[in-house]
Amino acid sequence: MSLLLLGLRSVAATGLRCPPVRGKKRWLWPYLRYLKRKAALEGPTKPVPRLQQPNFDYHAEIVAFSKRLHETFSIQLLKTAFVSPSYLLQEESRRRDLGLDRETAALNLQDNEALAEVGSEFTASYLTSTLQQAFPNLPRAGLEAVVDYLTSQEVMCHVAQNLCVEDLALSSECPLSPDTLQKTFSAVIGALLESSGPDTTGRFLQDFLLSQMIGKDLFDLWSVTDPMSLLVEQLSQRNIPLPEPRITRQSGATTVLPVYFVGLYCDKKLISEGPGETVIAAEEEAARVALRKMFGFAENRRPWNYSPYKRDIRDKQAALTS
Repeated sequence: MSLLLLGLRSVAATGLRCPPVRGKKRWLWPYLRYLKRKAALEGPTKPVPRLQQPNFDYHAEIVAFSKRLHETFSIQLLKTAFVSPSYLLQEESRRRDLGLDRETAALNLQDNEALAEVGSEFTASYLTSTLQQAFPNLPRAGLEAVVDYLTSQEVMCHVAQNLCVEDLALSSECPLSPDTLQKTFSAVIGALLESSGPDTTGRFLQDFLLSQMIGKDLFDLWSVTDPMSLLVEQLSQRNIPLPEPRITRQSGATTVLPVYFVGLYCDKKLISEGPGETVIAAEEEAARVALRKMFGFAENRRPWNYSPYKRDIRDKQAALTS
């Protein structure tokens, strides 16, 4: 009994000492709760440009950007492509606030306005000529719609963000606005054009912009409200008889989920067939299928042909070795 009382007194004096359990971090949940409350009180942190963060060598990052893309840039032109006009205004204003005069506060830098204009013009002309060669039957309106999609702000900003253009851009904005990011990416294209020529820049656009058409349907890029009228117009230009729609199959016509298949016949030949929940929707889909076949934009079309560029490279290599 005395031993039991002695043990209870020792426990009361020293307290229970439980051995630590492996993998159980009892401090983690209170600490995370504290961080969550602190973030709720202070609000979201203001983003800091990558240039102002530690362990960042701008010149090394510019060279690494060129090597990562396997392109030959003029380093000075590439640096100019990342300088936006707002950055120059901000830096000159900051220097004047420090007490420097106007001449001393001026930066010996150029903005990317000229390079962006050159790059955007070359991009539009190259995409237009390339798509015209690849899809010669595509009408002008469809060609312009595809080019507008590839040069749109959404697509170019998506490509620029994945190439880490935003981390190297010098601007007063953080994060960059879509307009600034698109202009900076166009300036990078202009710098590549002036550094390596149109052939290399064309392959760059082919790799990063034309590849955005993969998995896209023609009518996702080109909005056509009345495909049957467009089909009639195209058939009339080719001296082909007008299409005659006929219901080829149907299922569940008396249910809430009917399916109709409408085929289009020209000169008693089936040229296309499309499904739809109604006869009108199936007829429109059949017209779209016929237009895709006519323009060479069908789903089972052949992949993009890179052989002309490979042949040019082999010819140049053979000319250099001979």
